[in-house]
Amino acid sequence: MKFNTLAVHSGRSGLGNAHVPPIDLSTTYKTSDLSKATESIDAMAEGKSPMGNAIYQRLHNPTVSRFEEALATLEGAEQAVSFASGMAAVSAVILAARMTGSHIVAVRPLYGGTDHLLSSGLLSMNVSWATPSTVSECIQEDTALIMCETPANPTLQLIDIADVVRQANGVPVMVDSTFATPVLQRPLEHGAAMVLHSGTKFLGGHSDVMAGVVACSEEWARRLRQVRILTGGNLHPMAAYTLHRGLQTLQVRVQAAQQNARQLVSRLLSHPCVDRVLYPELPECDPRGLLGSQLQGPGSMIALELKGGYEAARQVMSNVQLLTPAVSLGSCDTLIQHPAGLTHRIVSSEGLAAGNIGDGLLRISVGLEAVEDLWADLDQALMSTEYLLPMSAK
Repeated sequence: MKFNTLAVHSGRSGLGNAHVPPIDLSTTYKTSDLSKATESIDAMAEGKSPMGNAIYQRLHNPTVSRFEEALATLEGAEQAVSFASGMAAVSAVILAARMTGSHIVAVRPLYGGTDHLLSSGLLSMNVSWATPSTVSECIQEDTALIMCETPANPTLQLIDIADVVRQANGVPVMVDSTFATPVLQRPLEHGAAMVLHSGTKFLGGHSDVMAGVVACSEEWARRLRQVRILTGGNLHPMAAYTLHRGLQTLQVRVQAAQQNARQLVSRLLSHPCVDRVLYPELPECDPRGLLGSQLQGPGSMIALELKGGYEAARQVMSNVQLLTPAVSLGSCDTLIQHPAGLTHRIVSSEGLAAGNIGDGLLRISVGLEAVEDLWADLDQALMSTEYLLPMSAK
C-alpha cells in the first residue's frame, strides 16, 4: 500500500467493532493467574512483548504499542520503541549502545540537547566528534554507535547516510530524522540501524504532545525496552493516542508546509537583509545531490543568516506578528527561533563553530498558513532592521 494509506490504517488491527483505537489508561492489570503473569513479566524483562498480560503500564501499554506499530510500518522497521520525550529516546539509545561499548562517534551539527548530553559525559560514554567525511577515522575498538542528524539542526546540512554506514564498517548508525519525517526520508533503507524522531515535532504536528520514538530491528528494540523499563521514560497513553492520530495527516501536513517553505525561500534569496539562506533544495546544503534519492523533498525547515548579526536577529524575533517566536518545530503554525541563543545555547563554543551556528542565524519552521500572510509578516519584521540597509533602500 502507498504511504498515505499506511499512515491512515497502520496500528489499527484488533479493534473489534471500534472505529477509533481506544485509550487504555490503566496503570496496572489483574494478575489472577500468577504463573502466566510471571511468564509475561519474565518476557518483558528481556525486552520482549508481554505474554498475554501487560502487568504494569511502565512495562507495556496497548495504546502505546499501537502507535509504535504504526510508526514502525511507516519507517519500514521491524519494531519501534517510544519514550516520553526526544531526549529520553536519545538517552535510551546511548544507554543501549553502552551494553556493547563505551565510545560514540557523533557528527555535528546535532540538536543542542543531544550535543550537550554527549559532551557532558553524564552517560559515561567517550565521544569523538566527526565531520561526515571523517567518521571512519574516528572509529575505535570499543565504538558502539555512530550518531548523526540529517537534515541537520539547525543548518539543514544533508549527510549521505549510505556513506556514513559504509565508513562505519559494521558499527551501528543512528540517524535523527526529525526534520524529514518518514514522508521524506527513511534512513533504514540506506543502511542505518536506528532512526530517531522527536515525536513532539512533525509526528504530533500541533505543539501539544511531547514524545520520542526509535524505529529499529527487533534486537535493538529489546535493548531499548529494557532501558525504558529500568529508567521509566515511558510515553503516556494519551500522548501515544495523540501521536497515532497525528500520523494520519502527516503526509498532507508535511507536503503543504513544504510548498509554503519553497515559496518563502525563493523570496528570501533576494531579500536585502538576508546574507544567506540555508535550505536542502539549495546546492550549498546538498553538495552530494541527495535530494531526490535519499531525501524525497526539501521539507519545511529554513535557516537564514542576517546581515546584521545578533542585533538584527533579536529585532526580527521581537517584531514578527503572525510568526510565533518560539522553539520547537513541525507545528501547524510557523515558528521562528534563534538557535545560538535558545536550542543550541548549551552547546560549547567549539560545537557552535563546528556546526556553523552563528549569532545571526534564525531557524524557521514553516506551517500551514497562507504563504502571502507569512511573507508579509516576515518581510516587515526583516525590514524593521532598517539601519542595516543602504540609504538607497530605505
